[in-house]
Amino acid sequence: MSTPGTPGTPAATGTAEIQVRDLHKSFGDNQVLKGIDLEIRQGEVVCVIGPSGSGKSTLLRCVNLLEEPTRGQVFVGGTEVTDPDVDIDAVRRRIGMVFQQFNLFPHLSVTENLTLPQRRVLRRDKATAARIAAENLARVGLSEKADAYPSSLSGGQQQRVAIARSLAMGPEVMLFDEPTSALDPELVGDVLAVMRMLADEGMTMMVVTHEMTFAREVADRVVFMDGGVIVEEGAPARVIGDPQHERTRHFLSRLLDPAMAEVEEETSDQVGGTER
Repeated sequence: MSTPGTPGTPAATGTAEIQVRDLHKSFGDNQVLKGIDLEIRQGEVVCVIGPSGSGKSTLLRCVNLLEEPTRGQVFVGGTEVTDPDVDIDAVRRRIGMVFQQFNLFPHLSVTENLTLPQRRVLRRDKATAARIAAENLARVGLSEKADAYPSSLSGGQQQRVAIARSLAMGPEVMLFDEPTSALDPELVGDVLAVMRMLADEGMTMMVVTHEMTFAREVADRVVFMDGGVIVEEGAPARVIGDPQHERTRHFLSRLLDPAMAEVEEETSDQVGGTER
């Protein structure tokens, strides 16, 4: 794992893979992103954290134009995604996206789920697509599930298949939107292990997550968002271990100490009841 700001490391010397400039996004009167500036360099792992509604998933979806920004610019690999004339399908071929839900085709086998997008989007022949599918199933530790159907897999296995499907497309960047949030706690570890492997291989990754251990141990940088802005960013040891802003400290205290969060909610309910 690289360390930002250390001379000679990939994060310090790599070219900018993702650039976000003055990004705004509104849904009607609801302003979700309020002028985001962010740069992710080649080989960096950046974890985006923050409370629900902070805009982190919207930011991620703007990177590959699943959400169209209201204002601002997004560049991926030097290509402006937000240019009205851009071939967005060509750009998206360079970006792997893993969602909260697995989005596998239930009527197709695991192998077919991996080969179908290769053949339709990349026009690979059947044998090549099958070989690349097998290679990536092996990478995520699921070679034995090649002929299985999604309904027979655990949630963690389905998410690993979804990651393998993205990898089979040969992306230069991987985007993860809360990839473990829909999983039972005992299934989270295997998915995070695959993501650690990708980080070790030098994959550029932007990860929206609540998994603080993963962020602390794997990320090169942590970005804390709240209210549609970046409140704080930096090395994990500083942002998670020694946050400088009150909003960051409050978020982390509630996330890392659920018992305290319950006490706060009970107190708030009692005060609200008194006022009524």
